[in-house]
Amino acid sequence: MSDRISDDGVTAAMRYKEIVGMARGSAENLRNWELARVDELEAAMADAQAAVAAATEREERAAERAARWWKMALHNVERLVWLEIEEPEPVPTARPQYLERYLEEVKPSYQELVQAVLALGWRAKR
Repeated sequence: MSDRISDDGVTAAMRYKEIVGMARGSAENLRNWELARVDELEAAMADAQAAVAAATEREERAAERAARWWKMALHNVERLVWLEIEEPEPVPTARPQYLERYLEEVKPSYQELVQAVLALGWRAKR
């Protein structure tokens, strides 16, 4: 069997080897890209898991703070027998990025409550 030489002087075997080499190179490039992509995705997943853990921790701390403020508020109004107290409900439209701002609003509101309760107390009526 003789190798046929094309017009440009390349034999079929040489052309075959060139094609196989390009295919092998392409496969290797694809594998390298896939491995790099796996690393990227794993890093993104690790970052996402860390963000979820941090958000969960922030949520727990905020819930603890809210529970403490609520207990303090209840303690201030428990003497007012005419006052109907309802547990506060979560606000589904609240935005997590404003959590600190929301928490900053609690203290002044609590202080207003304390002043209002004091104004209603028997000492204020003297």
